[in-house]
Amino acid sequence: MIDSPPAIFLMGPTASGKTDLALALHRCLPCDLISVDSAQVYCGMDIGTSKPSSEVLRRAPHQLVNIRDPAQPYSAANFCDDALQAMQESVKNGRIPLLVGGTMLYFSALYEGLADLPAADERVRQEIMVQAEKEGWPAVHASLQAVDPQAAARIHPQDPQRLQRALEVFRVSGRTISSFHAEQKCQPFPFDVLHLALAPKTRAQLHDAIARRFHQMLADGLVEEVRQLYKRPDLSCVLPSIRSVGYRQVWSYLAGESGWEEMVERGIVATRQLAKRQMTWLRRWEGRHAVHWQECQPHTFDENRQNTLVVVKEWLQGRLPQ
Repeated sequence: MIDSPPAIFLMGPTASGKTDLALALHRCLPCDLISVDSAQVYCGMDIGTSKPSSEVLRRAPHQLVNIRDPAQPYSAANFCDDALQAMQESVKNGRIPLLVGGTMLYFSALYEGLADLPAADERVRQEIMVQAEKEGWPAVHASLQAVDPQAAARIHPQDPQRLQRALEVFRVSGRTISSFHAEQKCQPFPFDVLHLALAPKTRAQLHDAIARRFHQMLADGLVEEVRQLYKRPDLSCVLPSIRSVGYRQVWSYLAGESGWEEMVERGIVATRQLAKRQMTWLRRWEGRHAVHWQECQPHTFDENRQNTLVVVKEWLQGRLPQ
């Protein structure tokens, strides 16, 4: 019998079918679903985040969905506090926490801990945003490279949130974010975790799924959804919510900074870049933790679901109270 209560991490790149698999597991096992998605936390951002429908959420409630207004930033530290509370509540009710999503920073912060970083500084953040708007994010990445090569090697030149934070930490404290991470003290995680990862058979397959899904989002009303956000005077493109993939491209389109075809192409490319970063993270994660990979192919979903269910049930043996 394992002392720590069991929990499941279901991870994978965007458009890999994580939600469908999580719902299938929820139907077969006493699992409580906890979202690990930095954009699904925001109310009114449904289409572009592939948020489960209200009917699905009624049948299979997801914790940490629709808990913030888009004007309110939500940090990895916020997530850790909320997720641990939800997990503890799930175990208290005799159930298994199933965390599902693609925000890999949240998984890492929750499982491996957060460095004690300096507080955010709005003035410095705005300075970095101005540089990005004038020169582009690759120029911001070059600025980071000059002061913290280790962090620059980890962070993609088109990953605005992490770039901004890494450069902000240096400008506020005079120390690199890498040095803070090196001092990070990891406490044992209070759950015994099964790490499940969805992966496409080929990159082309995932790229096709991403393109189809983005076009479907547009057909479902993504532009109108973003338009309602664009009308709000308290929202702007500097907020984490609006910088989410898909939203920032449509926002630029509504601002007249790009045409329709350019917006569509940018949205698809940005989503592919996100998926690439997620897969890179998962491969690194596998180097530190035991990961059970599951292939994600729509035409073999039932078979994949059954295979995953077998893996989960075998892993749970001896880990649940008798």
